[in-house]
Amino acid sequence: MKFSQDVSSSRRKCRKAHFAVTSSIRRKIMSASLSKELREKYHARSIPVRKDDEVLVVRGSFKGREGKIVQVNGATTAIGVHPSKVVVTNIKLDKDRKALLQRKDRSAKSTDSMEQ
Repeated sequence: MKFSQDVSSSRRKCRKAHFAVTSSIRRKIMSASLSKELREKYHARSIPVRKDDEVLVVRGSFKGREGKIVQVNGATTAIGVHPSKVVVTNIKLDKDRKALLQRKDRSAKSTDSMEQ
């Protein structure tokens, strides 16, 4: 049953909206949750997937497989899996990725608010 008049139920329109979305929203769509160890280390729940990250598939027919991300927005891949079905087990860190994790760090935000 359709509840919102603002959203189309048409498959064609939904696919067009998904593929024509801006890069800022696509980052959110293409994000995957972190493993328990990485959550504790970086105090973040999810992160946008990127080439050379290592992931573990947790849902679907490829469940249990581990591997490295070869391509994010491509047509030809070894195994096509949606980011919501994987858990990031190893992050490729660089300057921008470290800055993103520091911004997302929830423990640092809570300690900053207590000091004020």
